[in-house]
Amino acid sequence: MKTLRFHPEAQLEMVESARFYEAQQVGLGKHFLEAVRSSTQKIRLFPSIYQHVDGKIRRCCVERFPFGIVFRENDDEIQVIAVVHFKRDPDYWKKRV
Repeated sequence: MKTLRFHPEAQLEMVESARFYEAQQVGLGKHFLEAVRSSTQKIRLFPSIYQHVDGKIRRCCVERFPFGIVFRENDDEIQVIAVVHFKRDPDYWKKRV
């Protein structure tokens, strides 16, 4: 199984989103992080099952939350490029590639 590495901005997006959910309801931020962790585990196990969104870039939907994990698989690792809310501009993360 390949290692998974978050782009620094993707890490920040994930943390900020968890803080937002926690401010809405105690424990919801934790549930968000658990859902992201579950999705990243699935990505590590089966990266090629997820749909292509741009060239070699793929997206995995996060269960129970309106988010997707945008990633690419390299020879030695999987890089998470963005943890994107589905209401956000769908192409904002492309400058990170």
